[in-house]
Amino acid sequence: MRAPSRTVPRPRLDEVDKALIRLLQEDGRMSYAELASTVGLSPAAVRQRVLRLVRDGVMQIVAVTDPISLGFDIQAMVGLRIEGDLEQVSSKLSAIEEVDYLVITTGRFDLLAEIVCESTEHFLDVLNQIRTVDGVVSSEVFSYLRLVKQTYDWGAR
Repeated sequence: MRAPSRTVPRPRLDEVDKALIRLLQEDGRMSYAELASTVGLSPAAVRQRVLRLVRDGVMQIVAVTDPISLGFDIQAMVGLRIEGDLEQVSSKLSAIEEVDYLVITTGRFDLLAEIVCESTEHFLDVLNQIRTVDGVVSSEVFSYLRLVKQTYDWGAR
């Protein structure tokens, strides 16, 4: 899912939309019938609302996996300093399969990229690929030792 542009007006969410989002964050596999009985609408109306929320980019329904259990032993955040066109460099970096998260930021780094790899050798190959992208001036690697907290349930304010 691509992050919404800050210049695009946000969709208006009513209390039912917010309730659907909260319920699906608790259990993304809830049926339309279960959701409908909870929020007081018909399953067809709930289906339309959920599809609209997905279509409008408000939410997505996905399976979140544990990279370690799937054989991806290396996870790291890479801070990048960029020279030149930030959007162009971001586009090149986001095309790298192992970059699963990329944000433009402020502070010491221009970009933060999360990398997930199968091995140290694989990670080194990806890091070299990143470092050779035109416009990447420097990088600093923050290797993940243990995941302490990861949530996706910030709700709908």
